[in-house]
Amino acid sequence: MKTLNQVIYGICIIGLSGCATFKSLDAHPPLYQSIFIYSGTRLDWAAITKNDVALRKTNVTPPRYPLIDLPLSFALDSIFLPMTVYAEVFH
Repeated sequence: MKTLNQVIYGICIIGLSGCATFKSLDAHPPLYQSIFIYSGTRLDWAAITKNDVALRKTNVTPPRYPLIDLPLSFALDSIFLPMTVYAEVFH
């Protein structure tokens, strides 16, 4: 059980150290190009699929391990969803 907890903590630390959600919401591209809703998940997915167009559009360096960060970013993007919908509608 102790080993499982260490693995879970390690995954969380790796995920939060390069969290795509925080990186993408902290970036400052022009507002007409910004997509706030699930931006971290989109960044991770673009890195996993090697979508260069989407990566250039976000203008953010993706995390080192996007596959590990994907579920964590999805969870955090879901928590931030009301705020990002508000920002998307009124920007």
